[in-house]
Amino acid sequence: MTENALTYDDVHVDFTWEEWTLLDLSQKNLYKDVMLETYRNLTTIGISYVTLDTSRMSIGMHENSQNRDKTSVYIQCVKAFACGRHLHRHEKKHTRLKSYECNQCGKTFTCQKNLQRHKRTHTGEKAYECNQCGKAFACHSNLQIHKRTHTGEKPYECSQCGKTFTCHSNLQMHKRTHTGEKPYECNQCGKAFAQHSQLKTHERTHTGEKPYECSQCGKAFAQHNNLQRHERTHTGEKPYECNQCGKAFAQHNQLKTHERTHTGEKPYECSQCGKAFAQYSDLQCHKRTHTGEKPYECNQCCKTFACHSTLRKHKRTHTGEKPYECNQYGKVFARNSHLQRHQRNYTGEKPYEYNQCFKAFVCHNHLQSHERSHIGEKPNECSQHELTNAGEKLYECNECEKAFALHSTLLMHKRSHTGDKLYECNQCGKAFAYMNNLNHKKNHIAEELYENIQCDEVLYFI
Repeated sequence: MTENALTYDDVHVDFTWEEWTLLDLSQKNLYKDVMLETYRNLTTIGISYVTLDTSRMSIGMHENSQNRDKTSVYIQCVKAFACGRHLHRHEKKHTRLKSYECNQCGKTFTCQKNLQRHKRTHTGEKAYECNQCGKAFACHSNLQIHKRTHTGEKPYECSQCGKTFTCHSNLQMHKRTHTGEKPYECNQCGKAFAQHSQLKTHERTHTGEKPYECSQCGKAFAQHNNLQRHERTHTGEKPYECNQCGKAFAQHNQLKTHERTHTGEKPYECSQCGKAFAQYSDLQCHKRTHTGEKPYECNQCCKTFACHSTLRKHKRTHTGEKPYECNQYGKVFARNSHLQRHQRNYTGEKPYEYNQCFKAFVCHNHLQSHERSHIGEKPNECSQHELTNAGEKLYECNECEKAFALHSTLLMHKRSHTGDKLYECNQCGKAFAYMNNLNHKKNHIAEELYENIQCDEVLYFI
Protein backbone atom coordinates (compact mmCIF):
# COMPACT_ATOMS: atom_id res chain seq x y z
CA MET A 1 0.00 0.00 0.00
CA THR A 2 1.34 3.46 -0.82
CA GLU A 3 1.33 6.36 1.61
CA ASN A 4 -1.51 8.05 -0.32
CA ALA A 5 -3.70 4.91 -0.42
CA LEU A 6 -7.26 5.14 0.90
CA THR A 7 -7.52 4.04 4.52
CA TYR A 8 -10.44 3.31 6.84
CA ASP A 9 -9.84 6.59 8.71
CA ASP A 10 -10.36 8.53 5.47
CA VAL A 11 -13.98 7.39 5.23
CA HIS A 12 -14.84 6.84 8.88
CA VAL A 13 -17.42 9.30 10.32
CA ASP A 14 -16.99 9.99 14.02
CA PHE A 15 -19.65 11.44 16.37
CA THR A 16 -19.54 12.49 19.99
CA TRP A 17 -22.29 11.10 22.21
CA GLU A 18 -23.96 14.53 22.35
CA GLU A 19 -24.03 14.66 18.54
CA TRP A 20 -25.35 11.11 18.38
CA THR A 21 -28.32 11.87 20.63
CA LEU A 22 -29.40 14.67 18.29
CA LEU A 23 -29.91 12.18 15.44
CA ASP A 24 -33.33 10.60 14.95
CA LEU A 25 -33.82 6.88 14.38
CA SER A 26 -33.75 7.14 10.56
CA GLN A 27 -30.47 9.08 10.68
CA LYS A 28 -28.91 6.47 13.01
CA ASN A 29 -30.03 3.70 10.68
CA LEU A 30 -28.55 5.63 7.74
CA TYR A 31 -25.23 5.92 9.59
CA LYS A 32 -25.21 2.19 10.23
CA ASP A 33 -25.98 1.40 6.57
CA VAL A 34 -23.31 3.82 5.30
CA MET A 35 -20.59 2.43 7.58
CA LEU A 36 -21.41 -1.17 6.70
CA GLU A 37 -21.38 -0.28 3.01
CA THR A 38 -18.02 1.46 3.51
CA TYR A 39 -16.62 -1.67 5.12
CA ARG A 40 -17.85 -3.83 2.25
CA ASN A 41 -16.39 -1.43 -0.34
CA LEU A 42 -12.98 -1.41 1.36
CA THR A 43 -12.82 -5.18 1.47
CA THR A 44 -14.00 -5.37 -2.17
CA ILE A 45 -11.11 -3.19 -3.42
CA GLY A 46 -8.62 -5.39 -1.63
CA ILE A 47 -7.98 -3.65 1.69
CA SER A 48 -8.12 -6.99 3.46
CA TYR A 49 -6.46 -5.90 6.67
CA VAL A 50 -9.48 -3.73 7.55
CA THR A 51 -11.87 -5.44 9.97
CA LEU A 52 -15.21 -4.20 11.23
CA ASP A 53 -13.66 -2.85 14.40
CA THR A 54 -16.58 -1.73 16.54
CA SER A 55 -14.30 0.21 18.84
CA ARG A 56 -13.21 2.34 15.85
CA MET A 57 -16.78 2.61 14.57
CA SER A 58 -18.10 3.60 17.98
CA ILE A 59 -19.73 6.93 18.64
CA GLY A 60 -17.00 8.75 20.48
CA MET A 61 -13.76 7.00 21.49
CA HIS A 62 -13.51 7.96 25.14
CA GLU A 63 -15.04 6.03 28.03
CA ASN A 64 -16.25 7.93 31.03
CA SER A 65 -16.56 5.65 34.04
CA GLN A 66 -17.50 8.56 36.31
CA ASN A 67 -20.81 9.60 34.73
CA ARG A 68 -21.37 6.30 32.86
CA ASP A 69 -22.09 8.06 29.55
CA LYS A 70 -22.92 5.52 26.85
CA THR A 71 -20.04 6.23 24.46
CA SER A 72 -19.78 2.93 22.53
CA VAL A 73 -22.36 1.92 19.96
CA TYR A 74 -22.54 -1.44 18.19
CA ILE A 75 -22.97 -0.79 14.49
CA GLN A 76 -25.29 -3.74 13.67
CA CYS A 77 -28.11 -2.79 16.02
CA VAL A 78 -26.99 0.75 17.03
CA LYS A 79 -27.25 -0.20 20.72
CA ALA A 80 -25.23 2.02 23.08
CA PHE A 81 -23.03 0.99 26.02
CA ALA A 82 -21.18 2.78 28.79
CA CYS A 83 -17.92 0.94 28.28
CA GLY A 84 -16.12 -1.22 25.73
CA ARG A 85 -16.35 -4.35 27.91
CA HIS A 86 -20.13 -4.26 27.73
CA LEU A 87 -19.98 -3.57 24.01
CA HIS A 88 -17.83 -6.65 23.35
CA ARG A 89 -20.10 -8.81 25.49
CA HIS A 90 -23.07 -7.62 23.42
CA GLU A 91 -21.25 -8.37 20.14
CA LYS A 92 -21.19 -12.05 21.07
CA LYS A 93 -25.00 -12.12 20.93
CA HIS A 94 -24.76 -11.36 17.21
CA THR A 95 -21.92 -13.75 16.46
CA ARG A 96 -22.44 -16.60 18.96
CA LEU A 97 -24.30 -19.72 17.88
CA LYS A 98 -27.53 -20.65 19.66
CA SER A 99 -26.55 -24.21 20.52
CA TYR A 100 -28.99 -24.85 23.39
CA GLU A 101 -32.38 -26.00 22.13
CA CYS A 102 -35.63 -26.52 24.03
CA ASN A 103 -36.81 -30.10 23.45
CA GLN A 104 -40.46 -29.06 23.80
CA CYS A 105 -40.85 -26.09 21.46
CA GLY A 106 -37.54 -26.07 19.54
CA LYS A 107 -36.56 -22.54 20.61
CA THR A 108 -32.76 -22.04 20.78
CA PHE A 109 -30.56 -20.09 23.20
CA THR A 110 -26.95 -18.98 23.41
CA CYS A 111 -26.36 -20.27 26.95
CA GLN A 112 -27.60 -23.04 29.25
CA LYS A 113 -28.89 -20.55 31.86
CA ASN A 114 -31.32 -18.93 29.41
CA LEU A 115 -32.57 -22.35 28.32
CA GLN A 116 -33.23 -23.36 31.95
CA ARG A 117 -35.16 -20.13 32.52
CA HIS A 118 -37.20 -20.74 29.36
CA LYS A 119 -38.09 -24.31 30.39
CA ARG A 120 -39.94 -22.95 33.42
CA THR A 121 -42.52 -21.47 31.04
CA HIS A 122 -43.40 -25.07 30.11
CA THR A 123 -43.23 -26.62 33.59
CA GLY A 124 -44.83 -23.68 35.40
CA GLU A 125 -42.10 -23.83 38.04
CA LYS A 126 -41.75 -20.67 40.12
CA ALA A 127 -38.74 -21.13 42.34
CA TYR A 128 -38.41 -17.58 43.66
CA GLU A 129 -40.95 -16.59 46.32
CA CYS A 130 -41.57 -13.21 47.93
CA ASN A 131 -41.14 -13.51 51.71
CA GLN A 132 -43.69 -10.72 52.30
CA CYS A 133 -46.73 -11.74 50.28
CA GLY A 134 -45.86 -15.27 49.13
CA LYS A 135 -46.12 -14.48 45.42
CA ALA A 136 -43.77 -16.69 43.35
CA PHE A 137 -41.78 -16.00 40.19
CA ALA A 138 -39.91 -18.04 37.59
CA CYS A 139 -36.95 -15.62 37.44
CA HIS A 140 -34.96 -14.04 40.27
CA SER A 141 -34.93 -10.69 38.45
CA ASN A 142 -38.75 -10.65 38.42
CA LEU A 143 -38.76 -11.25 42.18
CA GLN A 144 -36.36 -8.33 42.68
CA ILE A 145 -38.65 -6.03 40.67
CA HIS A 146 -41.71 -7.27 42.58
CA LYS A 147 -40.09 -6.55 45.96
CA ARG A 148 -39.95 -2.88 45.01
CA THR A 149 -43.78 -2.80 45.11
CA HIS A 150 -43.44 -3.41 48.86
CA THR A 151 -40.51 -1.06 49.49
CA GLY A 152 -41.70 1.65 47.11
CA GLU A 153 -38.22 1.84 45.61
CA LYS A 154 -38.05 3.29 42.08
CA PRO A 155 -34.37 3.48 41.17
CA TYR A 156 -34.77 4.32 37.46
CA GLU A 157 -35.45 8.00 36.78
CA CYS A 158 -36.28 9.75 33.52
CA SER A 159 -33.73 12.49 32.87
CA GLN A 160 -36.32 14.62 31.04
CA CYS A 161 -39.36 14.70 33.34
CA GLY A 162 -38.05 13.15 36.56
CA LYS A 163 -40.60 10.32 36.61
CA THR A 164 -39.28 7.20 38.35
CA PHE A 165 -39.79 3.50 37.68
CA THR A 166 -39.27 0.18 39.45
CA CYS A 167 -37.58 -1.51 36.48
CA HIS A 168 -35.31 -0.39 33.65
CA SER A 169 -37.56 -1.72 30.87
CA ASN A 170 -40.40 0.53 32.04
CA LEU A 171 -38.05 3.52 31.92
CA GLN A 172 -37.01 2.59 28.37
CA MET A 173 -40.66 2.39 27.28
CA HIS A 174 -41.42 5.70 29.00
CA LYS A 175 -38.56 7.48 27.23
CA ARG A 176 -40.26 6.75 23.91
CA THR A 177 -43.14 9.01 24.97
CA HIS A 178 -40.60 11.87 24.81
CA THR A 179 -38.78 10.81 21.65
CA GLY A 180 -41.83 9.50 19.81
CA GLU A 181 -39.80 6.46 18.79
CA LYS A 182 -41.85 3.45 17.65
CA PRO A 183 -39.34 0.74 16.77
CA TYR A 184 -41.79 -2.17 16.46
CA GLU A 185 -43.56 -2.23 13.09
CA CYS A 186 -46.31 -4.54 11.86
CA ASN A 187 -45.13 -6.29 8.70
CA GLN A 188 -48.71 -6.53 7.40
CA CYS A 189 -50.07 -2.99 7.66
CA GLY A 190 -46.95 -0.98 8.57
CA LYS A 191 -48.38 0.37 11.83
CA ALA A 192 -45.62 1.08 14.36
CA PHE A 193 -45.60 0.72 18.14
CA ALA A 194 -43.46 1.86 21.05
CA GLN A 195 -43.66 -1.52 22.83
CA HIS A 196 -43.15 -5.05 21.55
CA SER A 197 -46.18 -6.29 23.55
CA GLN A 198 -48.35 -3.71 21.76
CA LEU A 199 -47.17 -5.06 18.41
CA LYS A 200 -47.96 -8.65 19.47
CA THR A 201 -51.46 -7.63 20.56
CA HIS A 202 -51.99 -5.70 17.32
CA GLU A 203 -50.88 -8.65 15.16
CA ARG A 204 -53.77 -10.67 16.61
CA THR A 205 -56.18 -8.26 14.89
CA HIS A 206 -54.79 -9.66 11.61
CA THR A 207 -54.60 -13.32 12.64
CA GLY A 208 -57.77 -13.36 14.74
CA GLU A 209 -55.89 -15.28 17.42
CA LYS A 210 -57.46 -15.21 20.91
CA PRO A 211 -55.18 -17.28 23.13
CA TYR A 212 -56.74 -16.34 26.48
CA GLU A 213 -59.89 -18.35 27.24
CA CYS A 214 -62.28 -18.08 30.18
CA SER A 215 -62.43 -21.40 32.05
CA GLN A 216 -66.05 -20.78 33.09
CA CYS A 217 -67.84 -19.76 29.90
CA GLY A 218 -65.24 -20.47 27.19
CA LYS A 219 -65.13 -16.89 25.90
CA ALA A 220 -61.72 -16.09 24.35
CA PHE A 221 -59.71 -12.87 24.33
CA ALA A 222 -56.72 -11.47 22.47
CA GLN A 223 -55.23 -9.88 25.61
CA HIS A 224 -54.68 -11.37 29.06
CA ASN A 225 -55.86 -8.24 30.89
CA ASN A 226 -59.17 -8.44 28.99
CA LEU A 227 -59.58 -12.02 30.24
CA GLN A 228 -58.89 -10.93 33.83
CA ARG A 229 -61.42 -8.13 33.48
CA HIS A 230 -63.99 -10.58 32.10
CA GLU A 231 -63.43 -13.13 34.88
CA ARG A 232 -64.54 -10.54 37.42
CA THR A 233 -68.00 -10.60 35.83
CA HIS A 234 -68.22 -14.20 37.10
CA THR A 235 -66.63 -13.68 40.52
CA GLY A 236 -68.11 -10.23 41.20
CA GLU A 237 -64.67 -9.14 42.43
CA LYS A 238 -64.14 -5.38 42.64
CA PRO A 239 -60.55 -4.87 43.78
CA TYR A 240 -60.29 -1.14 43.06
CA GLU A 241 -61.81 0.99 45.81
CA CYS A 242 -62.23 4.77 45.96
CA ASN A 243 -60.49 6.09 49.08
CA GLN A 244 -62.95 8.99 49.32
CA CYS A 245 -66.37 7.34 49.18
CA GLY A 246 -65.51 3.63 49.40
CA LYS A 247 -67.16 2.71 46.09
CA ALA A 248 -65.46 -0.32 44.48
CA PHE A 249 -64.82 -1.13 40.83
CA ALA A 250 -63.83 -4.16 38.77
CA GLN A 251 -61.43 -2.18 36.57
CA HIS A 252 -58.70 0.30 37.45
CA ASN A 253 -59.69 2.70 34.66
CA GLN A 254 -63.25 2.77 36.06
CA LEU A 255 -61.82 3.86 39.42
CA LYS A 256 -59.73 6.58 37.74
CA THR A 257 -62.79 7.87 35.89
CA HIS A 258 -64.85 7.79 39.09
CA GLU A 259 -62.20 9.71 41.07
CA ARG A 260 -62.66 12.59 38.65
CA THR A 261 -66.22 13.00 39.94
CA HIS A 262 -64.61 13.99 43.25
CA THR A 263 -61.78 16.11 41.86
CA GLY A 264 -63.74 17.63 38.96
CA GLU A 265 -60.76 16.92 36.69
CA LYS A 266 -61.53 16.92 32.97
CA PRO A 267 -58.22 16.24 31.22
CA TYR A 268 -59.58 15.66 27.70
CA GLU A 269 -60.31 18.92 25.89
CA CYS A 270 -61.81 19.45 22.45
CA SER A 271 -59.38 21.37 20.24
CA GLN A 272 -62.26 22.98 18.32
CA CYS A 273 -64.60 24.32 20.97
CA GLY A 274 -62.59 23.92 24.18
CA LYS A 275 -65.15 21.70 25.91
CA ALA A 276 -63.48 19.33 28.39
CA PHE A 277 -64.34 15.78 29.39
CA ALA A 278 -63.45 13.37 32.17
CA GLN A 279 -63.19 10.40 29.77
CA TYR A 280 -61.33 10.09 26.48
CA SER A 281 -64.21 8.11 24.93
CA ASP A 282 -66.57 11.01 25.69
CA LEU A 283 -64.22 13.40 23.89
CA GLN A 284 -64.12 11.07 20.86
CA CYS A 285 -67.94 11.00 20.74
CA HIS A 286 -68.10 14.77 21.15
CA LYS A 287 -65.69 15.39 18.26
CA ARG A 288 -68.15 13.66 15.98
CA THR A 289 -70.67 16.44 16.67
CA HIS A 290 -68.21 18.69 14.79
CA THR A 291 -67.42 16.26 11.98
CA GLY A 292 -70.92 14.76 11.69
CA GLU A 293 -69.37 11.28 11.62
CA LYS A 294 -71.67 8.43 12.73
CA PRO A 295 -69.63 5.23 12.36
CA TYR A 296 -71.94 2.89 14.31
CA GLU A 297 -74.85 1.52 12.28
CA CYS A 298 -77.81 -0.55 13.43
CA ASN A 299 -77.94 -3.74 11.35
CA GLN A 300 -81.74 -3.86 11.64
CA CYS A 301 -82.91 -0.39 10.67
CA CYS A 302 -79.60 1.08 9.33
CA LYS A 303 -79.82 4.06 11.69
CA THR A 304 -76.34 5.42 12.51
CA PHE A 305 -74.88 6.77 15.74
CA ALA A 306 -71.83 8.72 16.84
CA CYS A 307 -71.17 6.51 19.90
CA HIS A 308 -71.16 2.74 20.28
CA SER A 309 -72.94 2.98 23.63
CA THR A 310 -75.83 4.84 21.96
CA LEU A 311 -76.08 2.07 19.34
CA ARG A 312 -76.25 -0.56 22.12
CA LYS A 313 -79.09 1.33 23.81
CA HIS A 314 -80.88 1.73 20.48
CA LYS A 315 -80.71 -2.00 19.75
CA ARG A 316 -82.79 -2.65 22.85
CA THR A 317 -85.71 -0.90 21.14
CA HIS A 318 -85.64 -3.79 18.64
CA THR A 319 -84.99 -6.63 21.07
CA GLY A 320 -87.13 -5.28 23.93
CA GLU A 321 -84.29 -6.16 26.31
CA LYS A 322 -84.48 -4.50 29.72
CA PRO A 323 -81.40 -5.67 31.62
CA TYR A 324 -81.66 -3.26 34.57
CA GLU A 325 -83.99 -4.47 37.33
CA CYS A 326 -85.07 -2.70 40.50
CA ASN A 327 -84.22 -5.05 43.37
CA GLN A 328 -86.96 -3.56 45.52
CA TYR A 329 -90.00 -3.59 43.23
CA GLY A 330 -88.79 -5.85 40.41
CA LYS A 331 -89.43 -3.24 37.74
CA VAL A 332 -87.11 -3.51 34.73
CA PHE A 333 -85.56 -0.82 32.54
CA ALA A 334 -83.71 -0.62 29.24
CA ARG A 335 -81.17 1.86 30.63
CA ASN A 336 -79.24 2.06 33.85
CA SER A 337 -79.95 5.81 34.07
CA HIS A 338 -83.71 5.06 34.04
CA LEU A 339 -83.26 2.55 36.85
CA GLN A 340 -81.28 5.05 38.91
CA ARG A 341 -83.93 7.73 38.38
CA HIS A 342 -86.64 5.27 39.42
CA GLN A 343 -84.75 4.25 42.57
CA ARG A 344 -84.49 7.88 43.65
CA ASN A 345 -88.29 8.01 43.84
CA TYR A 346 -88.21 5.87 46.98
CA THR A 347 -84.69 6.56 48.32
CA GLY A 348 -85.24 10.33 48.22
CA GLU A 349 -81.72 10.81 46.85
CA LYS A 350 -81.16 14.09 45.05
CA PRO A 351 -77.58 14.06 43.73
CA TYR A 352 -77.78 17.19 41.57
CA GLU A 353 -77.36 20.32 43.70
CA TYR A 354 -77.26 23.93 42.57
CA ASN A 355 -74.24 25.65 44.10
CA GLN A 356 -75.97 29.02 44.56
CA CYS A 357 -79.09 28.15 46.53
CA PHE A 358 -78.14 24.53 47.36
CA LYS A 359 -81.46 23.22 46.11
CA ALA A 360 -81.12 19.56 45.06
CA PHE A 361 -82.77 17.59 42.28
CA VAL A 362 -83.35 13.99 41.26
CA CYS A 363 -82.45 14.52 37.57
CA HIS A 364 -79.75 16.57 35.90
CA ASN A 365 -82.20 18.17 33.46
CA HIS A 366 -84.25 19.43 36.44
CA LEU A 367 -81.09 21.09 37.76
CA GLN A 368 -80.47 22.72 34.38
CA SER A 369 -84.03 24.07 34.29
CA HIS A 370 -83.62 25.46 37.79
CA GLU A 371 -80.34 27.17 36.89
CA ARG A 372 -82.16 29.05 34.15
CA SER A 373 -84.63 30.39 36.70
CA HIS A 374 -81.71 32.13 38.44
CA ILE A 375 -80.25 33.72 35.35
CA GLY A 376 -83.64 34.48 33.81
CA GLU A 377 -82.86 32.48 30.67
CA LYS A 378 -85.76 31.12 28.64
CA PRO A 379 -83.97 28.94 26.12
CA ASN A 380 -85.35 28.63 22.63
CA GLU A 381 -88.71 30.17 23.64
CA CYS A 382 -89.20 31.85 20.26
CA SER A 383 -87.59 29.04 18.28
CA GLN A 384 -89.83 26.45 19.97
CA HIS A 385 -92.88 28.47 19.03
CA GLU A 386 -91.65 28.60 15.44
CA LEU A 387 -91.07 24.85 15.41
CA THR A 388 -94.65 24.10 16.48
CA ASN A 389 -95.92 26.34 13.68
CA ALA A 390 -93.55 24.84 11.11
CA GLY A 391 -94.39 21.30 12.14
CA GLU A 392 -90.70 20.44 12.51
CA LYS A 393 -89.93 17.69 15.04
CA LEU A 394 -86.34 17.81 16.25
CA TYR A 395 -86.64 15.78 19.46
CA GLU A 396 -86.64 12.06 18.80
CA CYS A 397 -87.25 9.24 21.28
CA ASN A 398 -84.20 6.97 21.25
CA GLU A 399 -86.34 3.96 22.17
CA CYS A 400 -89.15 4.04 19.59
CA GLU A 401 -87.87 6.84 17.29
CA LYS A 402 -91.09 8.85 17.63
CA ALA A 403 -90.34 12.56 17.14
CA PHE A 404 -91.69 15.68 18.85
CA ALA A 405 -91.51 19.42 18.31
CA LEU A 406 -90.86 20.20 21.99
CA HIS A 407 -88.35 18.68 24.36
CA SER A 408 -90.88 18.76 27.21
CA THR A 409 -93.28 16.64 25.13
CA LEU A 410 -90.49 14.14 24.51
CA LEU A 411 -89.86 13.90 28.25
CA MET A 412 -93.53 13.19 28.91
CA HIS A 413 -93.55 10.59 26.15
CA LYS A 414 -90.55 8.80 27.64
CA ARG A 415 -92.62 7.97 30.71
CA SER A 416 -94.61 5.58 28.53
CA HIS A 417 -91.37 3.54 28.25
CA THR A 418 -90.06 3.94 31.79
CA GLY A 419 -93.46 3.60 33.49
CA ASP A 420 -92.69 6.53 35.79
CA LYS A 421 -95.79 7.95 37.49
CA LEU A 422 -94.81 11.18 39.14
CA TYR A 423 -98.24 12.61 39.92
CA GLU A 424 -100.23 11.06 42.79
CA CYS A 425 -103.82 11.70 43.87
CA ASN A 426 -103.79 12.84 47.50
CA GLN A 427 -107.23 11.35 48.09
CA CYS A 428 -106.91 7.76 46.91
CA GLY A 429 -103.15 7.43 46.30
CA LYS A 430 -103.51 6.49 42.63
CA ALA A 431 -100.50 7.63 40.55
CA PHE A 432 -100.34 9.04 36.99
CA ALA A 433 -97.66 9.69 34.39
CA TYR A 434 -99.00 13.09 33.38
CA MET A 435 -100.29 16.11 35.26
CA ASN A 436 -103.47 16.32 33.18
CA ASN A 437 -104.41 12.83 34.37
CA LEU A 438 -105.04 14.42 37.73
CA ASN A 439 -108.40 15.42 36.26
CA HIS A 440 -109.12 12.12 37.96
CA LYS A 441 -109.82 14.31 41.05
CA LYS A 442 -113.04 15.43 39.37
CA ASN A 443 -114.29 11.89 39.85
CA HIS A 444 -113.96 12.32 43.59
CA ILE A 445 -115.72 15.70 43.48
CA ALA A 446 -118.53 14.24 41.34
CA GLU A 447 -118.94 11.35 43.75
CA GLU A 448 -119.23 13.74 46.69
CA LEU A 449 -121.81 15.86 44.86
CA TYR A 450 -123.81 12.79 43.94
CA GLU A 451 -123.80 11.58 47.53
CA ASN A 452 -124.89 15.03 48.76
CA ILE A 453 -127.71 15.17 46.18
CA GLN A 454 -128.90 11.74 47.23
CA CYS A 455 -128.90 12.80 50.87
CA ASP A 456 -130.93 15.94 50.05
CA GLU A 457 -133.49 13.92 48.08
CA VAL A 458 -133.95 11.49 50.92
CA LEU A 459 -134.44 14.29 53.43
CA TYR A 460 -136.96 16.02 51.15
CA PHE A 461 -138.90 12.79 50.70
CA ILE A 462 -139.12 12.32 54.45
